[in-house]
Amino acid sequence: MLGGSVYIAFIRFAISLAGVVLLFSGIAKSRFDRKRTIIYYTCFCTVVSALGCIWYVLDWESCVRMVAFTMYICFIGFAIWISRDAFYLSVYKLALIFWFMAVFLIAGLEISMIFFDRNVWADIIARVLIIGLIACLLYKYVWDSIQGFGDYIEKEADKFSVAVMLICILLGIGYILNPGLNREMTFYRLFQIIVNVILTGTLQLLIFRFYCHIGNEREYEREKQMMQMNYRLLERQLEILEESVKSGRRIRHDARHHNAVIAEYARRGQREELLQYLKEYEEEIAQGAPEIICTNTAVNNILAAYTRKAKSEGIEVTLDVEIGKNLMFSSLDLVAILANAYENAIYACMEVKKHSDGRECFIHLRLIKRKNKLIISCSNTCLMDAKLKDGKPKSEFTGGIGVLSIIRTAEKYGGEYDFKNEKGVFVFRLIMNVEPVCREGDGSYGKGSG
Repeated sequence: MLGGSVYIAFIRFAISLAGVVLLFSGIAKSRFDRKRTIIYYTCFCTVVSALGCIWYVLDWESCVRMVAFTMYICFIGFAIWISRDAFYLSVYKLALIFWFMAVFLIAGLEISMIFFDRNVWADIIARVLIIGLIACLLYKYVWDSIQGFGDYIEKEADKFSVAVMLICILLGIGYILNPGLNREMTFYRLFQIIVNVILTGTLQLLIFRFYCHIGNEREYEREKQMMQMNYRLLERQLEILEESVKSGRRIRHDARHHNAVIAEYARRGQREELLQYLKEYEEEIAQGAPEIICTNTAVNNILAAYTRKAKSEGIEVTLDVEIGKNLMFSSLDLVAILANAYENAIYACMEVKKHSDGRECFIHLRLIKRKNKLIISCSNTCLMDAKLKDGKPKSEFTGGIGVLSIIRTAEKYGGEYDFKNEKGVFVFRLIMNVEPVCREGDGSYGKGSG
């Protein structure tokens, strides 16, 4: 601390808090609208700066030693309250801002002491310039990447890694800011500062790269599942096409036979026999006609294809479908969910049959639309030891297909979903809005809850 009057102290406190607010608001989203956010940030900076000045007047020595940490701790509580990010994501961003704060605080002090004979105005000007430079670089190079990174760290961050990161950064920067260090050894002090700043900054970068790598792996896994799902959907469509070709051949063959019989009845004048034959022929056609599950063509075709697949494996299928032709819901998204759920249910039943535990395998699929909600539930026989991880079935119990795709589609529509194993009966339930749900201020979709 360079000393000076209480007015100088107020200016320095206000600039430091304003810099922290500027940098944090650049990478975090507020839960309030722009006007209220500005008012809350302004009030916070004014109150904390005023309290810092009171502390400065009453006990200058303790204020110099602890004011930076104390103000930042106050900002942590305020930032977590005002941010709409998840807790772990907010903590990571606050740690990053703490590193930026240490950079402009220490750089301002060192520039003032080394080049301007401890001039307080040199420190203030240096802080303003460094904050402006950091903000420009942050908005230019970090803003876009940290928005996508937020989804990864929100889902993947754990308490241990976040705690270790915070402890390392606080110890490193706290050691630099300790006013009790020997400040006469200029070269050693500068070397110490540079090394600590580089180490703490490298820690931030490594964590950023680590979670980005995890996020990319998740994206690749989703894309792989989508490709597998498309492949299996194509298989079902080819099965339908093959059945249509065989059915067409059979119909053409039978048509010649039926035409010959009808012509013979007509030549003989056997009118009653002809009418009776046509009636039997009509009943036979009705029995061979494909089952109409619902009026929605896409849903009907996919359910019919997978139902035939399930019945061919000896699985009992019960369908309860109550939807109309026009859903105001993407057919591709709905088919993706149904195909994945049905495919996983068939796979689970086949695994039970493979283990030969003597149980009858069944699938009960329910699809209902109620007002602006779409309700999907699927229950099926599964292995007794089929376990969940983080509320989701493991890939070895689903064939590795579709769970992430289901979750991603559910989140797109603000859906709520859950998976559970009820003593050998796997239950999947999902409730979604008919319209996609977008978050205010960006193009991302809302998060589903398990």
